[in-house]
Amino acid sequence: MPFAPRALNALDFPRIRDALVERSATPLGRERARALMPSADGGRIARELDEVEDALFGVSLSLGGIGDIRELHARAQEGRVLSGQDLLNAAYSLDGAMAVRRAINANSRGPLRDVALGLGDHSELVRRVLSSLDRDGAVRDDASHTLRDLRKRIEPLRNRIRERLAATLEKWADVLQEHLVTIRRDRYVLPVQASRVGQVQGIIVDASATGQTYFVEPAAITPLNNELARLILDEEAEVRRILAELSGLLAQDAEIPMTLATIGELDLIAAKARLARDWRLNRPEPASDHTYDLREARHPLIENPVPNDIGLGETKLLLITGPNMGGKTATLKTLGLAVLMHQCGMYVPAASARLPVVRDVLVDIGDEQSIEASLSTFASHLKHLRYVLRHAAPDTLVLVDELGSGTDPEEGAALAQALIETLLAQDARGIITSHLSPLKLFALETPGLKNASMGFDLETLSPTYRLQVGQPGRSYALAIARRMGLPPAVLARAEELLGPDAGLMERMLEGLERERTDLAAQLEAAAAARREAEAELARVRHERETLDARRNEMLAEAAQKAETLYADAIERVRTLRARAQEDSARPRVMQELRELRAAAQKARPTPPPSREERGDPIRVGSTVDVPAYGAQGQVLEMRGDDLVVQLGVMKVGVKRRDVRLKPEPKVRAPRPTFAGTRPGNFQHELQLRGLGVEEAVEELRQAIAEAHALKETPLRVVHGKGQGVLRRVLRDYLKTDKRVESFHDAEANQGGHGVTVVNVRT
Repeated sequence: MPFAPRALNALDFPRIRDALVERSATPLGRERARALMPSADGGRIARELDEVEDALFGVSLSLGGIGDIRELHARAQEGRVLSGQDLLNAAYSLDGAMAVRRAINANSRGPLRDVALGLGDHSELVRRVLSSLDRDGAVRDDASHTLRDLRKRIEPLRNRIRERLAATLEKWADVLQEHLVTIRRDRYVLPVQASRVGQVQGIIVDASATGQTYFVEPAAITPLNNELARLILDEEAEVRRILAELSGLLAQDAEIPMTLATIGELDLIAAKARLARDWRLNRPEPASDHTYDLREARHPLIENPVPNDIGLGETKLLLITGPNMGGKTATLKTLGLAVLMHQCGMYVPAASARLPVVRDVLVDIGDEQSIEASLSTFASHLKHLRYVLRHAAPDTLVLVDELGSGTDPEEGAALAQALIETLLAQDARGIITSHLSPLKLFALETPGLKNASMGFDLETLSPTYRLQVGQPGRSYALAIARRMGLPPAVLARAEELLGPDAGLMERMLEGLERERTDLAAQLEAAAAARREAEAELARVRHERETLDARRNEMLAEAAQKAETLYADAIERVRTLRARAQEDSARPRVMQELRELRAAAQKARPTPPPSREERGDPIRVGSTVDVPAYGAQGQVLEMRGDDLVVQLGVMKVGVKRRDVRLKPEPKVRAPRPTFAGTRPGNFQHELQLRGLGVEEAVEELRQAIAEAHALKETPLRVVHGKGQGVLRRVLRDYLKTDKRVESFHDAEANQGGHGVTVVNVRT
């Protein structure tokens, strides 16, 4: 079922089309924009949104200069010979289309490449036209050999004729009206006085408007003029033949219609992208469950609109009440236009939006009373409401403005309530606006229907245009009338006629509005306090980052000093190594090495205490006491607050709060030592279990340096298995030490993954 034009007009959709027309660069694009209609095909909508996104962030479509050459193509297919200018316009347009295709293939993210497949290859036609015609559309001399030869003969012949006539001027000076050579009817002639035309020998070709002058072709140049006329006729025939040939090429190009249709489609896509930039539109996301969720939605045709959040889902119908000129109709149209723009493959005026694909928008907006058709306002509304009830469904959007108006309020309210009940039974979604108070009470008690109102400033009695969901609106009729200056006596009488009970709901709503205003102020104060807390947190984080940066600088300085000391130590080791080559000096060298190592141990700073691990101390593998069973066991699994514990041969499930962690005794690993007075006493095993990462790496570095100096290899490094952290760090270091030839895990019976065997270069 197509979208009804009346509904599109009621929602001001033609003005959206006009905005696209203004942003189109070609007649083909403007034609497509004027004919734009919403689609109910979800796949097509998604594809068109992808194309707009590609035009926004991928390809800059430049379509200026491409004209609508459909009429020229049709005339050429009819066998007509086009003028040079028409052929030139066609060539320029087709050349522009091919340039667009190249730009898309070079820059597109993908979607526009599929569209560009419709742009044909017209390079041969463009080449022939541009090589045969100049910029003014005239046929070039080199368009054909025949034309070039003819034009080479014509110009010298013209010069001969002018020279011959110039010589005749002196001879005929007494009878000439003016002393000049001119051209009449494509023949060179002389202007002769009418009274003396009988004194010259020649052919009268033409006469002046006054009859005072005759233009005579002297007999001596008649053969030359005849030759010139023949050459000109041959030239014209050749030019016409060339234009006919080019027109035939245009007629035979079967890809032109598809190219032009594709240019129109691309221009419409580019116009959608420009509109998205100009109006700050955003891409909507699809919703498959008939829900509508728009954040900061605004009416695109209102200057400086107030954004509102609009949602329909569990709330199937939204009943907006309140005074006139408060923004009810604008809010209703905002949703309708967002849906129509989405289903035209356009971005929508909202910060974010999730929209379903509807098959129709059912609208009753405005007053279409007609004297000629015998339709009153109420009858017009009934006509449209009948159509709404007939087609309302979950996949339609219902937008009804001023439901129940135009007749007696009590009967209108009853009819409106019955209509809303029917729409809810049909699972329809939409927005309804009304002034009728009974509907406000009905909305409070009816699932799927929710009250809403437009904000109103109680101090200034002016609308804020803010949508307030969950609160019915007040009419403010008497307050507005008082502000507009109606006599106090009239207002007092109106309040008297209303009676004490009539204003009960208004007073209740007034109290609710004041409470809402107070809550909003408190919320704003809380938000301000939160912003201050976040600012303070940012300041603290900045200070922490500054301290961390200073700490890193200090660590870098310390590392630099350590590297210097390390270089000095290496140099001493090299010296000692050279001396160790002498057997007599080896014991003394070993003693100096031990003294050097002892000094290094004293100079090493005490490592900082490791930070206590935060979080739950109980982990998989921890030993825990289970008082309920009077036993202790090992944790096998953790599932949130539920633990699986191995108690002997049983596995039991217990809560985290029902167990107690059994502390494990800390065992201090012995300090590694390398002692001995000769190479045979070198300790080839290095114990690193229980050391911190930095301390372990330093121990390994010193051990490798000593082994390298003494030419002792291999070296067994015992680091344990655990979680593999220390093993990984030590191996990362071994990869960088040039004194290490290779390393590998120990045999399974000698430590396996808990021991690394290091082969030191000797």
